[in-house]
This record gives sequence, C-alpha cells and structure tokens, in this order.
Amino acid sequence: MQKRRPQETPEARESGAPGYERVRVGDLHFDRKNPRLVEYLEGEEASQERLLEVLWENMAVDEIAMSIAASGYFDHEPLFVLEEEKTLVVIEGNRRLAAVKLLLDKDARERLRATDLPKISATRARSLELLPVIRTTRKGAWQYLGFKHVNGPARWDAYAKAQYIARVRNDFEISLNEIARQIGDKHRTVQRLYRALMVIEQAENAKVFRRDDRYKRHFSFSHLYTGLDYDGIAEFIDLRSESHESRKPVPEKRLKELSELCTWLYGDKSRDLPPVVETQNPDLRRLNEVLREKKATAALRAGLPLLLALDVSYGDERVFRDALIRAKEALQKARATLSTGFQGEDDLLRLGDDVYKLALDLVQEMELKKTPRRLRPVRRTANE
Repeated sequence: MQKRRPQETPEARESGAPGYERVRVGDLHFDRKNPRLVEYLEGEEASQERLLEVLWENMAVDEIAMSIAASGYFDHEPLFVLEEEKTLVVIEGNRRLAAVKLLLDKDARERLRATDLPKISATRARSLELLPVIRTTRKGAWQYLGFKHVNGPARWDAYAKAQYIARVRNDFEISLNEIARQIGDKHRTVQRLYRALMVIEQAENAKVFRRDDRYKRHFSFSHLYTGLDYDGIAEFIDLRSESHESRKPVPEKRLKELSELCTWLYGDKSRDLPPVVETQNPDLRRLNEVLREKKATAALRAGLPLLLALDVSYGDERVFRDALIRAKEALQKARATLSTGFQGEDDLLRLGDDVYKLALDLVQEMELKKTPRRLRPVRRTANE
C-alpha cells in the first residue's frame, strides 16, 4: 500500500495535488504588505474591501476572473498563505484570490462596478468555495517569491521589487549578495533597487520629503533608481559607492540637497510645485547636467525652468553653437517646404524678411568680432 505523503490532506489527495490544503475563501485575507499594493495604499491601514478595490482597479484581475469563470481554478497554482494575528494571509496569489472573491460575491462586483464579469453556475461557484493553499512563512518563501517576481516570469515593477528586496534585507538580515544569488539576479541591480528605496525612506524619516505629497499621483520610482547612477545627481547628495547597503545612504549634511532633489523629481503638492523632471528621458539627464554646475544649480534653485538652467550649465559658447545649428536646421526645413507651404501670404513674407535681416546682422557682428579692429570694413545694414 502506497504511503501517504507528508502534509497531504484528504481533499488534496482527491484533487491529485499532494501537499495542498484546502481553505474556505472567506477565511483568506489579502496581504497589506504585498509589495505591489504598497504604492497605492500610501501607508493607510487598508481594509480588506479597500485592498480588493486596489487589486481590481490596478492589477488586471478581470483577466484572471474570466479564465477562472471559464475553466475553473487550477489546483497546480496554490495560494501561499501564512498565519498572522490569527488570520490566514495570502502572500502569493492575491490577484487570484481577488478574482475568486468577485466571482462569488455579487455585492462586491456591484460596489466595484465589475459588472462585466460573467455570472458563474452554481456548480462552478461550489468548486471555488475551497481553494488550494500551502502554508509557509515570509522568511521561508522569500527565495521563491523573489525569483518569480523580481527576476522571473511574473515580474513586479521596480518599486515593488525594491520593497521586496528591502524587506528581505532589513527584516530577515539577508545580505544583498545572497538575495541576488538566490533569485538569480545581478548583484548590481539588487543593490541599486535597495539603495534607491533607502534614499527615499531616509528623506521621509528626516522629514524632508513625503511621498504622499508628491505632485503627481503616480510615483515614478525609476526616476530616482536610475538617477542615482548619474554622476551629477550622486555628487549633489554626496552618495558614495560604499553606500549601497546602508539604510542611510545620504550624509546628514546633505539632507537639504536630498530634499531639493526629491522636489525636482516629484514636485510638492502642498506648495503647488510641479516636478522639473516631466519625463525620465531626456529630463533626468538634463537635471544631471544642471547639478554638475554650480551656476546652473543656482538657476534651478531660483525657479528657472529646467531648460534654461541647462543653458546656464552649457555656457554661452555651447548655447550659441547649438542655437545656430537649430536655426540652420529650421531654415532648411522651411526651404524644403517652400513650394507647398508658402502661397504668397504677406505675413509670412514679412516674417521671412525679419529672419533675413536678423541673420545678416548676426553674421556681420560675428565677422567684426573675428576681424582685427584696424582691418574692419565699414559696416553694412540689411536695408542697403
């Protein structure tokens, strides 16, 4: 007679899924610490109803619900659960749990306006009342979850990855090198994600920045994650290479600069200040160039737009050269479209004449500056 496998329940044996336990849906709770949910909760002590709402609105739960409604729940995808405060918390499979709860709960569908989800039969509903789960602990499951979501087939975004790595590093005291090795990711990537999150948390703990006071709803974590590798930004807050594993990467003396950097990246809603970095490309590199030059940084601090502060960082010679190149390109484009773009309009003719006069004056000034004073000819004007 074949021996029964360890931890195998009668329900699991009947389903052909060894090691699984079946638990009622109503006894399963969403995980408030889920790295993907943290961004949307902003530190609030969210109820289970609120967590279901966040999952539905942001995590494409409808796709999973449609699949489960059509084919049922696949037992080879058990939920990973742990017991916290006498409740079973799902630490892997929150989207699947949300899909099942919505399929079984008409009131929840109406509350969330999930009315497009299909109605399931009574037979299908009964099959979803008990779900396969595996009991574990956060520390016991971190390698599996890290591989799956940080470097595996169901990857989280950079912010969720950073949250997860920081929890493993700080709560379980696992080195970043070991985390990278266990989840099959590059050590450098794990370091960068951890460092960026520690920089943000340091700013909040020092009360020089608040994530929930940013100008835009979406938290563009990748701006900081990427920007900290740029020399101008790193030097501005005195970020050292040895700071990768520190929980306070920025020296105390640079907290003011850290506050400024966070404001330029994310804005300040309470002061109605939009971020100067509108898009990561090219604004983040522009900010880096500005922070490399003291005069340009002073211009940004004075409230000048990023592009004007960038001109200051370039110096007059580069600004002049770039302006001439852009003017030439614009005139070449105008010349190429003359036959179809100009139909004899008087205002365009006057504008062209203004451009001609301005260009002539500019060239003559350049010639005068280049030619020794004693050899300079009598200056002509565009009206001659």
